[in-house]
Amino acid sequence: MRFVFRRTLLATLAAVTALVTPTPVANAATSTGHPEAPQEFVALRDVAPTIIEEIRYHGSHNFVGRPITGYREPLCIVTRPTALALREAQRRLLAQGYTLKVYDCFRPQRAVDSFVRWAQRLDDDRMKNEFYPRVEKSSLFEDGYIAEHSGHSRGSTVDLTLVRIPPHPQERYRPGDPLRPCFAPAGERFGDNSVDMGTGFDCFDTLSHTDDPRITDEAMRNRTLLKDTLAAVGMENYPNEWWHYTLRDEPFPDTYFDFPVARRSLNG
Repeated sequence: MRFVFRRTLLATLAAVTALVTPTPVANAATSTGHPEAPQEFVALRDVAPTIIEEIRYHGSHNFVGRPITGYREPLCIVTRPTALALREAQRRLLAQGYTLKVYDCFRPQRAVDSFVRWAQRLDDDRMKNEFYPRVEKSSLFEDGYIAEHSGHSRGSTVDLTLVRIPPHPQERYRPGDPLRPCFAPAGERFGDNSVDMGTGFDCFDTLSHTDDPRITDEAMRNRTLLKDTLAAVGMENYPNEWWHYTLRDEPFPDTYFDFPVARRSLNG
């Protein structure tokens, strides 16, 4: 009788826990044990092949300074409605002499967890001089730069910029290269081949706020062009990051997925 009571109690507690958990993490597995994306996820290049992909977290040129857990391939994966919205935005921009370039798309929860662990290691600040020169690493959580969950893990958020056509050569980053502040003038910071957006990508600084009045007129025009074009196809900007956009009617608004960024994660 005591065993039955205990088993019933444990089952009840498990049910209550499930009800109060606000941020489910989906991690479906195939028969081979490899996590797999739902059918609604696609590779962006299969839908919009002209969009440039520079997946920063697959390499070392990011605020951590190394490839990030879960990024097995330099591949942009998003939900199909997001891919279709980006394809339409690309069509409009190509007519004006620009192309989109994405830096990050779907981000597995394991990558977000890796960011959290990195932020807790205060002695690891190898990339500070470029990505957060004016912010103390100890305040990254408080200031909202690092969080335990990211909209990227829902599959309908992307980080992106504009590049003029034809694209200029992209500067190559090599670990150990001298770092330059991400908020420096365009000719002094890392040589991204994008148009001038006022800061580099992933710049942990208030100058990255989309409507910050301190940026140049040219950078503001570029931010506005990106924002207006994406708004017209149903994507909203996160005001603190000029590069961050989410599909308004995202298909998985409450689910954070954890399959790896790789072609084999996709169905079909």
